[in-house]
Amino acid sequence: MLHLMVLPAVILVFIFSYLPMSGIVMAFQDYKSGLGITGSPWVGLKHFRYMFENDYFLKITWNTLFFACTKIVLNLIIPFIFALLLNEVRNMGLKRSIQTLVYFPHFLSWVTLAGILIDMLAQTGLVNQFLSSVFGIKPIFFLGDGSWFRFTIIFSDVWKEFGFNMIFFLAALTAINPALYEAAEVDGASRFMQAMHITIPSLIPIAIVVATLALGNVLNANFDQVFNLYSPLIYQQGDIIDTFVYREGLLSGQFSFATAVGLFKSLISLILIIISYRLAYRFAGYRIF
Repeated sequence: MLHLMVLPAVILVFIFSYLPMSGIVMAFQDYKSGLGITGSPWVGLKHFRYMFENDYFLKITWNTLFFACTKIVLNLIIPFIFALLLNEVRNMGLKRSIQTLVYFPHFLSWVTLAGILIDMLAQTGLVNQFLSSVFGIKPIFFLGDGSWFRFTIIFSDVWKEFGFNMIFFLAALTAINPALYEAAEVDGASRFMQAMHITIPSLIPIAIVVATLALGNVLNANFDQVFNLYSPLIYQQGDIIDTFVYREGLLSGQFSFATAVGLFKSLISLILIIISYRLAYRFAGYRIF
């Protein structure tokens, strides 16, 4: 019965995730839509050679790594710290209210948030009006200046996701034996000392698991976010692999080259996922199978 319950999901995954893999052969062809996959000429590794010789591809790879790695680090550190602080709140009503507020942004789509951010961060938007009236700062082009765009992408992603990412650490906090705190209190340990010697060491294993599993996403810089916020003005600083594949494949019709780039990213991601699970098992005893 359990296998029958899983069967519809397995069928959907097979149809939408495995069957389309046959299109990978386009990476080794000079694909023409009129000729189809079976009739398009084979070109071997031509598109891969062009990809590695393309300076712009190296640029977008660096952008992707910068965005992804920065988000991974901040989305580990900030939820960790916030979980520690929230754990010290004794008023349960206040604690639940704070949790609800920080969880809420996670459930909003980037289409919705992008519209809000574009309005707020425009040169005549609410943020620039506040900075100008209070601090006398000239309007900042948050979404049109490369350096500010990077800051905006990273800050908005952390703001949206840190509350949801905090769930892992809050769950780990509930597993800590209360007797440890009681013994420490009897020995005269302050709340700070209890946090340093009981709470933080207890959270380290889950932090290791979260960090290592995040390695598999090191080439995923969040297409939805960047696509809804970027513009041609900041392609050099804001373009990532996924948005590049979208433009080359769907807008420019370079299906073979876009497939080659996507295949390269998928292979690297697969290797990183395998490494991350190995590390998680070695350092934290975490395993799926």
